[in-house]
Amino acid sequence: MLDATMKRHQYQQDALIEILHKAQELYGYLETDLLLYIARKLKLPPSQVYGVATFYHLFSLAPQGVHSCVVCTGTACYVKGAQAILANVEKITHIQAGETTANGQLSLLTARCLGACGIAPAVVFDGTVLGNQTPESVGDCIQGWLENGTK
Repeated sequence: MLDATMKRHQYQQDALIEILHKAQELYGYLETDLLLYIARKLKLPPSQVYGVATFYHLFSLAPQGVHSCVVCTGTACYVKGAQAILANVEKITHIQAGETTANGQLSLLTARCLGACGIAPAVVFDGTVLGNQTPESVGDCIQGWLENGTK
């Protein structure tokens, strides 16, 4: 299926992001061997493929949890309290940004900017962007996931 996607794009290097999305959809995350395979097929340096895969918060290089929480740390979100939100989530979950809980329930990530500066601080819960978040509101959601497996 991944080869079909690359073939459909005629192995064009400018289709890298779409190909990475397809690879993650198929395999769940982008492991090193998969990135090397894509680099070879698109005739790109592995460092470029890795750079793109690590720049965008939607790509993951490790298996992810059932739920995901992405805290925006861009300038507007930072000024409005993103660090306090992140610190609270790390305290509740006992993991750091970029990690997944031992039970596989939650992955905690950060993003350089979500493009939601007007509703800062913003947090993405399982793909849904919510604005004007507080350490308490985010903590409540996370606690629900950890205790009940719900949002």
